[in-house]
Amino acid sequence: MKGPGLEDIYLARAALTGLVSPTPLMRHPLLAAETGLDIYVKHENHNPTAAFKIRGGLNLIGSLTADERRRGVITASTGNHGQSIAFASERLGVSCTVAVPHGNNPEKNAKMRAFGATVVEHGNDFDDAREWVEREAEATGRRYVHSANEPMLIAGVGTYALEIFAALPDPDVILVPIGGGSGACGCCIARTSLGKATRVIGVQAVEADAFARSWRGPERVSTTRIGTFAEGLATRYTFDLTFGILKRELDDIVTLTEAELEEGVRLAMRATQNLAEGAGAASLMAAVKMRDQLVGRKIVCVMSGGNLSMSALQRIIG
Repeated sequence: MKGPGLEDIYLARAALTGLVSPTPLMRHPLLAAETGLDIYVKHENHNPTAAFKIRGGLNLIGSLTADERRRGVITASTGNHGQSIAFASERLGVSCTVAVPHGNNPEKNAKMRAFGATVVEHGNDFDDAREWVEREAEATGRRYVHSANEPMLIAGVGTYALEIFAALPDPDVILVPIGGGSGACGCCIARTSLGKATRVIGVQAVEADAFARSWRGPERVSTTRIGTFAEGLATRYTFDLTFGILKRELDDIVTLTEAELEEGVRLAMRATQNLAEGAGAASLMAAVKMRDQLVGRKIVCVMSGGNLSMSALQRIIG
């Protein structure tokens, strides 16, 4: 499967015009004061679904053939990808089914249903739900939308990277969370194609580090369990398309403990006055963890989403 190029991201930007507004790239004085770093935050949590994934969902669903729209779509998600597909499907009158793991963020489930999706709970984690969806798609003929192995998704989310470079042409580092890897792919493709010297560094959870270990090591590995509350980082496997791009293009990766991820949520609240989910706040905490390497550099932290459950918020701020 061939990944998208810069021209595909430009085409996605044109397709999204009037559907998604550019999100702010903001420098927060309190964040700079607390961290001692020159940080700009890309607020993808300000999108209509409070996450960057909406860009890919609109781009992909908008490109479906008439036959695919008639058959409907099915996908697996822990919430943000599912919201994006549900949002785009409702807009175009496409039937949408989203499988989520048991115990998934109830607020994300409610949002997907509010966008007209049928939400099915299956398995213990994202990958259990994904495997069920793959079987169901084959049995029903629905168009299976993978959360990572979709060039149109990557091209869509890559539009936020174009916005970063338009607003700040010369960042030294972009820190971006990695679950399936579509957001990091978009940043890498835009960076390389535009001829920028910016380093793109991924952020993962120690308790869901299959990508990090695969990227650092000689072969791809998977994990048997997920132990992170950060749904956007909670994958046990790497995926062919995104891993291939990032193995070649990503500059580095940092992993965070659960305590660090929770502190990232608190940091986002007190220093940017934004509610960020675990994955969304991960880039801020990664900057803190890498502070000695980043002093004096111009840093962009991607706040990828703000869909934190009430129960997680109460626990973290309590």
